[in-house]
Amino acid sequence: MAIVCPRCGKQYDVVLFDFRSHLRCECGYKITKDDLHRLHTQRPQVFVIIPARFNSRRLPGKPLIEIKGKPMIQHVYESASRSSLPKDIIVATDDRRILECVKGFGGKAIMTKEGHPSGTDRLAEAASILNLGQEDIVVNVQGDMPYFEEEIIEEVASPLIRNSSLPMSTLAKEIEDPCEVIDQNCVKVVITKTGRALYFSRAPIPYDRDRTSPIYYKHIGIYAYRKGFLDKYIRLPQTPLEVAEGLEQLRALEHGYPIQVVITRHKAIDINVPDDLKRIGAI
Repeated sequence: MAIVCPRCGKQYDVVLFDFRSHLRCECGYKITKDDLHRLHTQRPQVFVIIPARFNSRRLPGKPLIEIKGKPMIQHVYESASRSSLPKDIIVATDDRRILECVKGFGGKAIMTKEGHPSGTDRLAEAASILNLGQEDIVVNVQGDMPYFEEEIIEEVASPLIRNSSLPMSTLAKEIEDPCEVIDQNCVKVVITKTGRALYFSRAPIPYDRDRTSPIYYKHIGIYAYRKGFLDKYIRLPQTPLEVAEGLEQLRALEHGYPIQVVITRHKAIDINVPDDLKRIGAI
């Protein structure tokens, strides 16, 4: 059995605690028996919340666009429902058409305010409406991701289940198509040896100066947040790199909060522009 350092993610055998009151990690953090107690006695509940707004800038009405005879939001909901991990799955929307659509196929949905600056703000409002506990885990599944394998839900939530001090986590997948490396719509991520995100960018990172053919990782836009951190996160001011790249997750890194990245082998298909619909044969 292992305990994970809340600061850097390094794992240690719990047997080391048999002869000492604490363990000093290589990063300097003092791991105590309280950390061990929290890890093994407080298992949080997992909720999937799907933010879905009608007025998408690049593809208006996106959640209700039909794909193979079903609205996109239904495909998203059904993909999430195949996982046995979440206690509940809820769509958070600002449009009654989406609300009625979800209820029409038997899903759960709640109304949130209009004008949220991001899907994360809508996510946080929904988590508060649902009165989730501070230690509960909120998995943010994008409302424009109709197809993904159910294992993805467990993969993104597992770091927060195992480590009670982690604030958030996300997924990445090794890039197989070289065109994605230079595609600005494909967000790349570089990580530490323990899986912590160093940086996210629309540019090719790392830069292959000496042509060593490094592995490139594509960020998969599913996140898991500790509810208590989610409340804090939406109050953090925007940061320069976040604005420059147009990537909200950089706000957490610039304010010093770690993001654990899980490398997945599973694919997830998201819809951003009309050409994405054509590629999956929707129209």
